[in-house]
Amino acid sequence: QVQLVESGGGLVQTGGSLTLSCAASGSISSINVMGWYRQAPGKQRELVARITRGGNTNYADFVKGRFTISRDNAKNTVYLQMNSLKPEDTAVYYCNLIPAPAPWGQGTQVTVSS
Repeated sequence: QVQLVESGGGLVQTGGSLTLSCAASGSISSINVMGWYRQAPGKQRELVARITRGGNTNYADFVKGRFTISRDNAKNTVYLQMNSLKPEDTAVYYCNLIPAPAPWGQGTQVTVSS
């Protein structure tokens, strides 16, 4: 079963940028859809963005135009480029397969200060 390790989070000011990485322990080339999720304190985990094996992408309305998801099948890695960050983007960010999730990784904390 694939294992996922997220990295790249940190503390940034409003308007700043971060790039998150999700490294898979095995090949992702055969995985059709992968996504980035986030969970803020006291809230449910929500889907932020998804990408198909062919590179088609979808975004939640609250990040559309600010975040970009991409994948490098050769490196077994999925990325999330986050620009124009807002305090409400503060959360732990996770990646996973869609629709049958693998075990969740530890996530990576993103904190946006106002």
